[in-house]
Amino acid sequence: MRAGDDGAPGRAQLGRVSQAQAQGNRQRVTATASRMFREKGTAVSVAELVKAAGLTHGGFHKQFASKEDLVDEAIAHATAEQAAHSAVAFEEHAGEHEAARRTLIEDHLSVWHRDHPADGCPVSGFAADLGREPEQAARAQHVQINGVRNRAARLATGDDDGMAQLCTMVGALVLARATRGNPLSEELLQAGRTALTESGTGQPEPQQRTD
Repeated sequence: MRAGDDGAPGRAQLGRVSQAQAQGNRQRVTATASRMFREKGTAVSVAELVKAAGLTHGGFHKQFASKEDLVDEAIAHATAEQAAHSAVAFEEHAGEHEAARRTLIEDHLSVWHRDHPADGCPVSGFAADLGREPEQAARAQHVQINGVRNRAARLATGDDDGMAQLCTMVGALVLARATRGNPLSEELLQAGRTALTESGTGQPEPQQRTD
């Protein structure tokens, strides 16, 4: 009788199921870490992560060589997720770059985004931690740089490459999160939106003639 003829799964089948489960576990931990790191920082412990993902500590080490490897993968996951979301948003404004750009600014500098960092922009969400951890920053540099450049490109207008606008947008969000609970927080969000949407680059809109 061949393995599996009695209705029980054979070794090959068990191997395939096990491999699929392992891949699913890895993806679950990565997605969980991506959200928790953006919300609480990369100082979140492995114990907290595996508990949130529903795995054991031993299960984690079967999937990742180290926490640093997980941080790298979590950043890549968040960046890919954000890129896909941005692509969909820009398709909704096909051929209307300025409309897409303004939507990006409004979404990024919204109260919702301020209050939900776990689901937010990875450029803003990981910047502070990578600045404190030079070794991790070196490992994640390629992904983070691409995220910065792609985000800036979404903001670019004419001869402006969008870099200064990105600095304004990220800075306003970081400050708004730091002052959440005080009216200043909303003022900072509004100041950022105003600076970035007046004539596209912070210049006042020309007055429209009414005669």
